[in-house]
Order: sequence, then structure tokens, then C-alpha cells
Amino acid sequence: MILWARMYPLTTIRVLIEDHNSQEGKTVKNRLHLDVNPTDREQDEEVRRLLDLGAPHADVGQGDESWVVLADPEGNEFCVLAGRRP
Repeated sequence: MILWARMYPLTTIRVLIEDHNSQEGKTVKNRLHLDVNPTDREQDEEVRRLLDLGAPHADVGQGDESWVVLADPEGNEFCVLAGRRP
């Protein structure tokens, strides 16, 4: 999977993240946390798109926050942000 990372204030870099499937279940807190910041659609549209692709909602004790927590197929949580457009 290729992601874009914006280094403020001026530069944009491309980051490659390789996703390797593991037969082992998740046993500890994630070492890396990804926040998805949709810039071409609203948060609810991005959440709907990711749910349609198979990402389930995840409860990490976040309560009533502006972000939505989902998980990848292996259970690694990530957040979909709202109102964080560059």
C-alpha cells in the first residue's frame, strides 16, 4: 500500500508501507497507529467506503470523539479523521 505523507509546512513525501499478513493474532497494542485524513471526500463517505471494503468498527474506549475507529483484517486499529483538510 502506498500512502502520501505531508510534512508541514511545505513538502510532500511518498511513503511505502508494506502490509504482510501474519498467521499470529494481535496480542499487544499497535506500535504504529495510522490516521486516515480524507481530503477528497467527507469523513462519513470515507468511513462508508472503508466499511464496504470490509473494515469493521473498532472500540478502543474512544468514547464520543470526532474520529471514527476502524480496523484492518488483522485487527489493527486506525482512525478516520474529520475536518482535518490541508
